[in-house]
Amino acid sequence: MGEQQLLDYILVPFGLLIMAAYHVWLLYRIVKHPTKTVIGVNAINRRFWVQAMMEDASKNGVLAVQTLRNNIMASTLLASTAIMLSSLIAVLMTSSDGDRSTWFTFGDRSDFFYSIKFFFILVCFLVAFLLNVQSIRYYSHAGILINVPFKKMSENVHHHQLTAEFVARTVNRGSYFWSLGLRAFYFSFPLFLWIFGPIPMFLCCIVLIFLLYFLDVTFTFQFGLGVGVSKDHNQDEELGRSAVDLGSVWEYYEETAFVPRRS
Repeated sequence: MGEQQLLDYILVPFGLLIMAAYHVWLLYRIVKHPTKTVIGVNAINRRFWVQAMMEDASKNGVLAVQTLRNNIMASTLLASTAIMLSSLIAVLMTSSDGDRSTWFTFGDRSDFFYSIKFFFILVCFLVAFLLNVQSIRYYSHAGILINVPFKKMSENVHHHQLTAEFVARTVNRGSYFWSLGLRAFYFSFPLFLWIFGPIPMFLCCIVLIFLLYFLDVTFTFQFGLGVGVSKDHNQDEELGRSAVDLGSVWEYYEETAFVPRRS
């Protein structure tokens, strides 16, 4: 085994391990301290948005559907791009023209290794396509559910909260799938650079982690409707758990006197 092949077997798995470890840490932060991550803060505020839109569907229905349609267009663009790039990668995999040994590559230059690289890139874009399709699915469902006249169907306040909570979960799931699809695009950069060798791929993983950290973590912001981030980790985790129930979140802000009480 040559020195260049040894780099492929060491740097590539190590780079992928670093990426996986970062996302495990990010998942932990989202679950335990959602107000300290962009994904967690956006998920909680989307619940408020759904509650506000469904309070008066006759006035806010058009705005809600237009907003969800914009999200569908964004997911459609990413899905179309992913399937187009998948087709391009498939063509490159089946093409036998040209001598790949002349490519500027510091690493294993065998055809078998090139096939593995193209296969991983193809899988990455196919996963991005499927995730964005699921995002479109949830956003399409939410476009109908958000205009349900639940106040006319039942006078039970608990039923109103359950209806708004279900719609909020649907919207959030669409956003989660969109975020995962976007992550798959991010993940394709190290795989593309792997074509030129394990060293560019490993360096790209390191740079990408630093960039994602600043995109995923919130440092200073005013959360929600004027409530700052609590320095108490137990209170932050309690707020994250209470985000599962839209009524509990709203009652929390009513108690802090930052929002008007519902009549």
